[in-house]
Amino acid sequence: MAVPCKNENRARPITIAFRLSKEMNETVNLLVAASGMTKQDYILSKLVDREIIVKASPSMYMSLRDELREVCKQLNRLRKGENPSEHLLETCDLLGEIVLGLRGDDTQADAEREDDILKRMGRC
Repeated sequence: MAVPCKNENRARPITIAFRLSKEMNETVNLLVAASGMTKQDYILSKLVDREIIVKASPSMYMSLRDELREVCKQLNRLRKGENPSEHLLETCDLLGEIVLGLRGDDTQADAEREDDILKRMGRC
């Protein structure tokens, strides 16, 4: 049986912990899954303001598919007269940004222009 090494022998001997709400944890997990990075590497990259390059992979696509399925279930619930939660709306926006970013075209810019037009019209 292998004995784990002591913290002082590790390349990263210091532990930092913090608490999240359930919704924030789901958002972090979605971002981590979309990045293809480990959670630790993703959080460290964000802390030191490094650019995160998303590398498309089968596991990343499966994570996005699973998240989209969950959002679809929640949206179907809304047909019954419920209002969407702020977290659901943020998740939809985030998923849209990720999917559009994977496409690598100007569709995102078009969507942003349409949003600006609607805002100026006072419809949002």
